Amino acid sequence: MDANQTQGPFKSNLVWLLLGALVFVGGATFWTARSLMVARQVALEEAVVAPPQQVSVAALGRIEPQGQVVDIAASEGGRISRILVTEGDTVTDDQILAYLDLYEVRLAERDLAASELAEAQALLAAETTVGQTRIQEAQTRYAQSDTPQTYAIEAQAATIKSLEADLTLARTDLTRFQQLYQRGAIARQELDQQQTEVNRLQEDLNSALATRSQLETNRLTDMRNAQAQISSAEAGLQLSQAQVKVESAAQNLALAEARLALTLIRAPQAGQILDVLVQPGEAVGMGDALMAMGNTQQMFVVAEVYETDIGLVQVGQSAQITSRNGAFAETLVGVVDEVGLQIFKNDILDDDPAANADARVVEVRIRIDEGDSQAVASLTNLQVDVVIDVTDEDG
Repeated sequence: MDANQTQGPFKSNLVWLLLGALVFVGGATFWTARSLMVARQVALEEAVVAPPQQVSVAALGRIEPQGQVVDIAASEGGRISRILVTEGDTVTDDQILAYLDLYEVRLAERDLAASELAEAQALLAAETTVGQTRIQEAQTRYAQSDTPQTYAIEAQAATIKSLEADLTLARTDLTRFQQLYQRGAIARQELDQQQTEVNRLQEDLNSALATRSQLETNRLTDMRNAQAQISSAEAGLQLSQAQVKVESAAQNLALAEARLALTLIRAPQAGQILDVLVQPGEAVGMGDALMAMGNTQQMFVVAEVYETDIGLVQVGQSAQITSRNGAFAETLVGVVDEVGLQIFKNDILDDDPAANADARVVEVRIRIDEGDSQAVASLTNLQVDVVIDVTDEDG
């Protein structure tokens, strides 16, 4: 067999091997590329599909009245004398709920202070009346002294005016008599008589002027004395009024009334008595809680929402409240009224032993609808389950 015959089959086998290798490599490349394309398509589809949206937030909560539960405390220490209310009673704002044993003593002190104030006021009224009477008398004397003297001065002024007129006329006549005497028309005796008349009128005028001056001086002196008596009467009234301790008596009464008020236990607001913690005869200290009350006309739920969910909760969102222990059968409806601003450790613990007992929560206050509020008015502090609809558009 020659060399060409030997190389023929070898070449054929080599061709088939090369073709098989090419087919294998092409197939492997195709499947690899197809796998990559499929994986890329799956990744793109996963990226496009959004995660499911959270539609509600669940939380544990407790029921409480509007304004929370209010502890009514004593303003001072003492012993309970009387209690006027019982658990469940509805009370009004500032209503007396109980008395301390010091009430009777403080009441007597108040009455004494009121009596002292009334006496001081009566004395002040009497002193004022007497003082005003003295002032009036002094003013009357002033007027009585002034009027006659004024008239006398006016009369004297008229006399002076008349004398001045007579004197002027007499002097004119004297001048004429002197001229007649010089011409020898009258006797010396007539001239002397006219001179005497002038001198008399001058003396009368001088006397009248002196009298008027004396009258004016007397009037001024009397007026000053009368004014001094008025001022003295006014000062005496002020002194007597100052000596009557009306203001201090009024302050003593105010103090007695304040001390009396400390012995009364009053309702700080309208609402319902939820618990009476003391009994008559028990000793209490200042600040000790005696009763608990709340406005049960409107009930709220305080839900403890996990800090991870609080960002979804807004005021105005609706909520559903249920009781897991059957305290009420129906599902109550409420609205988120307030979202707290602080994070606390949870106070309400789940019955599930696997539940988180040390969670960080925010308190959310939910106003129960008016129709449902009365159904839980007597269930303060009841633990409830709360579901808040965070998709509510009103929130």
